[in-house]
Amino acid sequence: QVQLVETGGGSVQAGGSLRLSCTADESIYKTKCMGWFRQSPGNDREGIAAVETDGSTAYRPSVQGRFTISQDSAKNTLYLQMNNLKPEDAAWYHCASFLRPCTALIGDNYWGQGTQVTVSS
Repeated sequence: QVQLVETGGGSVQAGGSLRLSCTADESIYKTKCMGWFRQSPGNDREGIAAVETDGSTAYRPSVQGRFTISQDSAKNTLYLQMNNLKPEDAAWYHCASFLRPCTALIGDNYWGQGTQVTVSS
């Protein structure tokens, strides 16, 4: 069974920063567009950032310039650096494989249990 495990969520004040990490099975990490989606109560899940196997990235406009997706291929690990967090960023964040093209930010078949991010104003 494919596994993705996220860590790094927590509670911060508005304007603060968090870095999320995701370790994924090599079987998908090396071959899939990978990224992050988030979901908060009452809202649909939304893809926010993704990275293709060639290193190209895509972001939802609401996080562009504040969030950065990166990876450490030697560790099969994906990161999401989140700066200048806003209350509306509060959600469960999930690492996932994404459909191609990555720029569509649409999740695919594999995702982790998620990590919660809380942002207080």
